[in-house]
Amino acid sequence: MLHRKYILIMILSGVLLAGCASMHAADVQKAREADKLTVGTVQREIRVGMSGAQVAEVLGSPNIVTTDEKGREVWVYDRISTETVHSSSTALILGILTGGSGGGGGLAGQSAGARSTTQKSLTVIVKFDEQKKVRDFAYRSSSF
Repeated sequence: MLHRKYILIMILSGVLLAGCASMHAADVQKAREADKLTVGTVQREIRVGMSGAQVAEVLGSPNIVTTDEKGREVWVYDRISTETVHSSSTALILGILTGGSGGGGGLAGQSAGARSTTQKSLTVIVKFDEQKKVRDFAYRSSSF
């Protein structure tokens, strides 16, 4: 009877952990979708003559809004991201299913893994004319 309780607790714990992991994955995906600023988006969507509202719809809000020497607006988008890929495996031995050694049952595990981290930087500068239309834009991307 005691072993069944342990098994039930382990199953319920696994279900709860899986639910938490899927909620976190959904949050990360929403954040990525919300950040529309990519080199591809700039190349594909930004054009000379666009209004500021159109640029903001495509790229979102700029980090910096300033003016040049003639009083024309300049928008600067600056994004830095860190991407970490982690791969791991764990070998678990459930003593509660086999009765365990030493009579108490238990859980033992060994893990191995690898990790890779990449940082990326993207800067976009959008220059507007006196009529608040895009007159020029430039971008620079780096990965390290």
